[in-house]
Amino acid sequence: MQDMIEIATASGIDAIGETDWNACACPETQDGGPPCDPFTTYAFLKALEDSGSVGPGTGWQPLYLSARAAGEIIAVAPLYAKTHSQGEYIFDHNWAHAYDAAGGRYYPKLQIAVPFTPATGRRFLTRPGRDAEGATALIQGAVQVAADNELSSLHVTFCTEAEAAAGAAMGLLRRKSQQFHWRNDGYAGFDDFLGSLSSRKRKNIRKERAQAQGFGGRIITLTGDEIEPEHWDAFWQFYMDTGARKWGTPYLTRAFFDAAQESLREHILLVLAERDGRYIAGALNFIGRETLYGRYWGCVEHHPCLHFELCYYQAIDAAIRRGLSAVEAGAQGEHKLARGYLPVETHSLHWIADPGLSRAIAQFIDAEAEAVDQEIEILTEYGPFRKANVEEQE
Repeated sequence: MQDMIEIATASGIDAIGETDWNACACPETQDGGPPCDPFTTYAFLKALEDSGSVGPGTGWQPLYLSARAAGEIIAVAPLYAKTHSQGEYIFDHNWAHAYDAAGGRYYPKLQIAVPFTPATGRRFLTRPGRDAEGATALIQGAVQVAADNELSSLHVTFCTEAEAAAGAAMGLLRRKSQQFHWRNDGYAGFDDFLGSLSSRKRKNIRKERAQAQGFGGRIITLTGDEIEPEHWDAFWQFYMDTGARKWGTPYLTRAFFDAAQESLREHILLVLAERDGRYIAGALNFIGRETLYGRYWGCVEHHPCLHFELCYYQAIDAAIRRGLSAVEAGAQGEHKLARGYLPVETHSLHWIADPGLSRAIAQFIDAEAEAVDQEIEILTEYGPFRKANVEEQE
């Protein structure tokens, strides 16, 4: 007889506790290594909460979801009540406008996601051996929470392909999007990676790196205890500059970076450009077990190609040195293609309460998926890598 599963929500992650949360989110860390996904760990989500980056006034109200069987938490999910669609990177603004225009109320909605983080990873976090029943319970539970509270919708963003398939089998709408990721093909070093590119792209990258590194200073990479408070003081200025230009109001608070220094620095790679004793630009990366995740960039001085160097080439260098299999450099950006980052599918799931809106969205995402497939095929064909059986003139 299968155990009865109890579903609960919590407004603070400490109500679930670090031990139970991480037993579901990152059981692989039992061997002493890093988590596969640093963003679903207790420490990362707690830092968002404690720093006020999520919670009252942010439009991201935590409702952490848990599934309990026989007295043990077997699955958890980072669930939030949303009053807007900012910081998600899977866009549903048109859905909201259409529903509101028809007399409905789209917000609040529910979101299973890592706030402000367009990185693919498990969203239905289960203890080893409880995968299927745990994920099923979380999906059913989240839909029930939305229905019981008469909310318009539930969204699961940047889930894995397997989770997308499982959710679709349970009746959720499956949406396909794309990003640009770099893959490590067993490269011995950056020059080895360059050797896999076409001659023109290889020369262009060398030119960009030389131009960037000629900005008149030095580039340093820091992780763990090498990162000091002064580095966060500088990076906060970079983050504020980029946030003000891109989003109007930055998502993260200054306190988040202090929390990162306290509990996340072993999973952080900070790349800084220093000139005349002053930090002028930086890129923040998170280190997973197999992937380096580029998250934020900013600067207070503009120099040609410095953005490409700090965000893309330094990330590739670091991934090769660490033996990581991939670099995820965030959302959008076809300019990444010429720098070795190829298009890949990303996935999301959606439950829409209103049948009419659900049917219309289903038609839209079916057509969208065809367009995404075509775009990935075309962009991959125009990628920077050498074509098989093609002799190049060096």
